[in-house]
Amino acid sequence: MKTITVFKGDGIGPEITDAVIDILKAANAPLDYEFFNVGAAEYERHGALIPEEAFHSFEKTHLLLKSPITTPIGKGFRSLNVTLRNKYDLYANIRPAKSNSAIKTPFPNVDLVTFRENTEDLYIGVEYKMNDDTVHAIKLITRKASERIIHAAFKYALSHGRHKVTCVHKANILKMSDGFFLDIFRNIAKEYPQIESDDKIVDNTCMQLVMHPENFDIIVTPNLYGDILSDLTSGLIGGLGLLPSMNIGKDFAMFEAVHGSAPDIAGKHIANPTALLWSACMLLEYIGENNTAAAIRSAVDTVLAENKMLTPDLGGTATTEQYRDAVIACL
Repeated sequence: MKTITVFKGDGIGPEITDAVIDILKAANAPLDYEFFNVGAAEYERHGALIPEEAFHSFEKTHLLLKSPITTPIGKGFRSLNVTLRNKYDLYANIRPAKSNSAIKTPFPNVDLVTFRENTEDLYIGVEYKMNDDTVHAIKLITRKASERIIHAAFKYALSHGRHKVTCVHKANILKMSDGFFLDIFRNIAKEYPQIESDDKIVDNTCMQLVMHPENFDIIVTPNLYGDILSDLTSGLIGGLGLLPSMNIGKDFAMFEAVHGSAPDIAGKHIANPTALLWSACMLLEYIGENNTAAAIRSAVDTVLAENKMLTPDLGGTATTEQYRDAVIACL
């Protein structure tokens, strides 16, 4: 048995976490769980966004399944996601987007993975008020961070039978920072001659993704572009409720749904737990429990294909719990 840390989060977080844990237990996933409430609601109750014992648990288990956490917009505390990524050097944010034949979209052939550098770029959050009319934000690109995310993308391509890695940038304008990232990419690509490589400007990438997404395999990019592009890829496959992710470093790994805490539907029990469930499947695969992950993925595919117990974001009327029960019944 492997012990993992679980953060229940805010908004819809507790609801979808409970559903996912129920499914994991029904699948006999060899996991023990240490649960913690984190986020804005926890701060209001106890004065800490993340309790110290929650940090200690993750530092002991090295595996975290994290539900969405509310981040204030334009004020208040810094994103806890960014805090966790930096604190534990979770430098690679990996977000796979794959079409499912049961979800009808104009894009039936999407099968791509975004590798987003997770620790720098504009997300370092360093901003200066120069005067009442001017604010300056710092964009940081380093060789160390760039090399390790680019190597991670190529190594993933080799180990998962992928054929191409595309670097996304804005080096035509940001000639020093994005130009630096692009130069590093081109040098590293030479070390992987068996993998095709190319690069695209980020705005052209957005257009190409919604015209010919089948032309993309693996995307590697600095932090900000990766955040934006991976949300775009979720739209290609049916929405954020279907996009999982993992954040990995040398010693720690965090698995989370890409979507937010959706406070507008919190407590209504209509949230789609699939993204968090598939993130849990990525955790299972990460620890070598491939058969359990495959069984859960197959059960989800069956429920989606039956088109009877879908949550409202997928065009259905099922509650979170009804969807959970349908997946468990398939298991």
